Amino acid sequence: MDILKTMKKLLALCFVMILFAFKVSAQSFSAQDFNANLGKTKTLCDVVSSVKIFSDTLTLINMGGNYPNQKYTIAVKGNKITLDWANLKGRTMCVTGVFEMHKNRPEIVAAQPGQIEVR
Repeated sequence: MDILKTMKKLLALCFVMILFAFKVSAQSFSAQDFNANLGKTKTLCDVVSSVKIFSDTLTLINMGGNYPNQKYTIAVKGNKITLDWANLKGRTMCVTGVFEMHKNRPEIVAAQPGQIEVR
C-alpha cells in the first residue's frame, strides 16, 4: 500500500514538472531574446494587440502593443491559415517560425496552420 502511495506522489510530481517545463518553453521573449535567436525557429507567445488584414494573402498581427509600438509582428502569408480574425485581439497566441527582422522590427512569418495556436 505504501508503494502505491509513493508511486501516485511520483506520478503527480512528474505531471507537474512536465506542465511547468511546457509553460517555461512557451513564455514570451524579450527583445534581447528575440535578437539572440535571429534566424532560428522558435515559438513566441504573447497577447494580440491588433490585427490588420491587407489582402486575402497578407495579414499582420501586432503582439505586445499596438502599431507602431508593438513588440513583435506576425506576418500571416498565403490563404492556408484561417482564424477568427475579428476576435483575436486580447487573446494569447503562440507562433512558431523563424525569428526575422523586417524594417528593423521583430517579425515571424507564418504560412501553415500548425505554426499558430490561439489560447
